[in-house]
Amino acid sequence: MVGPNGAGKSTLLRLLAGLARPSAGSVLLGGVPLTRDAAARRTIGLLSHQSHLYDDLSAVENLAFAARLHGLVIDPTGNARRGLAAVGLIDRVDEPVRRLSRGTVQRVAIARALMHGPRVLLLDEPLSGLDPAAAEQIAALLDDERRTGKGLVLVSHDVHESWELATHVHLLMRGAWVIDEPRSGTLEQFLTRYREALHG
Repeated sequence: MVGPNGAGKSTLLRLLAGLARPSAGSVLLGGVPLTRDAAARRTIGLLSHQSHLYDDLSAVENLAFAARLHGLVIDPTGNARRGLAAVGLIDRVDEPVRRLSRGTVQRVAIARALMHGPRVLLLDEPLSGLDPAAAEQIAALLDDERRTGKGLVLVSHDVHESWELATHVHLLMRGAWVIDEPRSGTLEQFLTRYREALHG
């Protein structure tokens, strides 16, 4: 999902996560309205602009806490370490979050969003702030999640870095879909349509 600043992308993710109520309509997950089903909300993993991490806790402490919040009470620390290993941070598990770079915090936040094995991942700029090697690793991890049948809604300003992950493309402008279709053609063709929509 792409669109200019102020198009409503982050608001839409909040609605899909059940963190905001729609002014009209409803969000259904498995046919059930999300606002009425706390269990359904627990099957969603969210990466937003806020990391939802505690600065004074280490990376592993943050994830172990998140694991307990999601009911993963058997070996939460072990689960946390495995989650951090999956995003390439096994050597940084004991460092306080406040000492980590922006890109490293982003990877810890991604691990947190994946911690409880969600059915749906809502990702706001997941590759933002990552160096090329880390971005490639996270993109591969997200592709693996998609291939297991999980739903991914990925917001990005940089279409180049997320194009290969996409099965559908959506352009949101002023709260309305301008493009809403399965991915087809080349990235260059889509970018031409995107630019025309922005400046047309």
